[in-house]
Amino acid sequence: MMGKWLMLLPPVIFAGLAAMFWLGMQRENPNDLPSTFVGRAVPVVQVAELPGHPLLTDAVLRAPGVKLVNFWASWCAPCRAEAPLLEQLAAEGVVIHGVNYKDDPAKAEAFLAELGNPYATIGTDAGRMGLDWGIYGVPETFVINGEGKVTYRFPGPITAQELERVIRLELAKAAE
Repeated sequence: MMGKWLMLLPPVIFAGLAAMFWLGMQRENPNDLPSTFVGRAVPVVQVAELPGHPLLTDAVLRAPGVKLVNFWASWCAPCRAEAPLLEQLAAEGVVIHGVNYKDDPAKAEAFLAELGNPYATIGTDAGRMGLDWGIYGVPETFVINGEGKVTYRFPGPITAQELERVIRLELAKAAE
């Protein structure tokens, strides 16, 4: 009798997993991961200086004006892919602040020298600020409004499609 129940266990587990995957795929945007910071003041900035670059501070993020905060690293291939789009946004006047995450300063500097520096300020983070901001990995980008509140979180690399579909829309919303 017990053997028959054990034979049913694999199909039941498979059906349960299939249902979970199906429900997960029903989200409008699979990149949307929850963030507890949306609608709240930006978490505390805890970074060190990347020599030769203006330092990211709490005051900078709480200052008037819409801005982006982009967590990045030289070892991150998707960060390389989104770099030209960040350069484009910066050239258009979008203020972007960079958090170099768990990286070697010399490698971070080489990354910026090779791909350009779209950041108005930069700070290096050994991991504490990333934890405080709830990032899942790099790259991650946050839209901050003029009151110093997080209005949107974008996990993953910004692509040309996502720039037009999401980022520009969220920047406009944050400016309202």
